[in-house]
Amino acid sequence: MSATPPNQRRARPGRLRRSLLRVTASAAVIGLLWVVWAELHPGEERALRTLVHDRLDDWFPEVMKPPEDGEGLRLRHAADSRRGDTASAPPAAASNPRVLLIHGLDEPGVIWDDFAPAAAAAGFEVWELRYPNDQGLDRSAAYLASQWDRLPDDRGVVLVGHSMGGLVAREFVGRWRHPVGRPPEVGGAPLAGVIMAGTPNQGSEWARLRIWLELREHFEDALHRRFSLFAGLRDGLGEAKIDLRPGSEFLQTLNARPWPEAVPRFIIGARLAEPPAGLSEGLDAAAAEVGSEALRERLHAWFEQLGEHIGDGAVSVASLRLEGAPEPLLVDGSHRTMLRRLFADDPPPAAIDPIIEQLKEWAAVPP
Repeated sequence: MSATPPNQRRARPGRLRRSLLRVTASAAVIGLLWVVWAELHPGEERALRTLVHDRLDDWFPEVMKPPEDGEGLRLRHAADSRRGDTASAPPAAASNPRVLLIHGLDEPGVIWDDFAPAAAAAGFEVWELRYPNDQGLDRSAAYLASQWDRLPDDRGVVLVGHSMGGLVAREFVGRWRHPVGRPPEVGGAPLAGVIMAGTPNQGSEWARLRIWLELREHFEDALHRRFSLFAGLRDGLGEAKIDLRPGSEFLQTLNARPWPEAVPRFIIGARLAEPPAGLSEGLDAAAAEVGSEALRERLHAWFEQLGEHIGDGAVSVASLRLEGAPEPLLVDGSHRTMLRRLFADDPPPAAIDPIIEQLKEWAAVPP
């Protein structure tokens, strides 16, 4: 047999590199076209993602079925987490409303690791909802409705939603449990209130970057040995990020729906840009140097607007606000650190005490 000429041996790696470059370029062009089309047609993109999700459920029911330790509604902490039962709970615990925690987009549930035991120690029985959080928010609310009868109905329930979880709570209340002008579609435990923590009531552009949130969720799941190759598909195919975009069809419908007067609301958010004392003094000194009170007011207004726009890093202060609801209470922190410490020796998250105080205030009101 004759040996392959050296020039042909050199040509093969070159052809392979050119082929790989052509494939990579084609994939990049297809990806760019998809992004452009999706940005221009969010409704059609959502319908397509929902259709694919439904077909996967039909074709692969076993692998798409959530694991037994995955989604669902479950008791997370009894009224006194120190003993694990209600026997040692504070005296008011027996009449306190239950608390149901609803996490946000691509959140495996660790966001409640600091809040849940604190609420239980304060005398509140704490439940948690885990749900397929990449699917459409209307489906997530319907999923909560399907789980609602697992809650005892001997007292009221306060929904506490973080981020997108607050929107799921609102959709559940207005669409399923307490719709205005028509009978409820689910019975069971009455609602004692809704608390929204860092909830983008007017949408958030950060939802477009959900791929990084997805990676974080599956990393946390892997640490708890819940990871699965089908976990990302079971959660949904990104319909939620379309619902979360400012001005989305879902948000327009949700924000136009009347709210039942019997269900109180409380909104709390965080703000990153709080002016340090030194900066505030510097702004005052700069204005005093030129002798202009108007300049001082303008400088402080500029910094205040900066904080309003940044918000907690993911949700602006303007997006927290909701027509007809109380003005949001703002604390120092970020979208996650308002409720969960980054490190064990960090101070308690700033939103926990105000939320528990609100729970106590509602608990003191006769049903």
